[in-house]
Amino acid sequence: MKKCIILANGEPPKKSVINFLDSKGYSTLICADGGSNSALKYDLVPDVIIGDLDSILPETYDFYYDKCKIIKMKSQNDTDVEKCLKYAIKQEFYEAILIGATGDRLDHSFCNLGIVLKFFGKIKIRVIHKKSILEAVTGKIKLQTYPGEIISIYGFDGVTRIKSSGLKYPLKNISLPFGKRESTSNVAIGKSVELHIKNGKVFMIRDFEMMRKYGLF
Repeated sequence: MKKCIILANGEPPKKSVINFLDSKGYSTLICADGGSNSALKYDLVPDVIIGDLDSILPETYDFYYDKCKIIKMKSQNDTDVEKCLKYAIKQEFYEAILIGATGDRLDHSFCNLGIVLKFFGKIKIRVIHKKSILEAVTGKIKLQTYPGEIISIYGFDGVTRIKSSGLKYPLKNISLPFGKRESTSNVAIGKSVELHIKNGKVFMIRDFEMMRKYGLF
């Protein structure tokens, strides 16, 4: 199954994270407009740069002009990240890791988290920000974990119900409506956790660095 990295114009991770993802099969790098500036700083050559090209620096554009595909899309109905995801879907990618999607603009960060929900069912999206990795999940989920792993779960409404096993603070067919209740910093008590999510989706956030350490990614 084809997997890619989408590098947005926010705060990029360390280059070692991108190298790690590449080693795990995320070998296609798609830059969302100004994300290409970060790629250039890391001496990376993306496979494609996509966006309205209002954030790419002139020197970045000139450097990549004959080194990769550059696709200009003027439409303002989609963000540059959405344009990249639509491209990835068209190219039949199964999963995208979104990096550089968060930073000093809270509105951009919030929008990019919403995109995870907007494209749910079309392509699997996981967002990495520093130590954390986020994804939307539904149905029956079984996770490989390590004792003491921090797992946080956030719902959005009062309809979606969550049951869990293997967590220190069990979720007993409850809802986690946003702004009212959440399961922040729950803890795995063993080597596996099971979640059963009905009637909707939830965000799950895990410790990316510890997942790497314990071979869970």
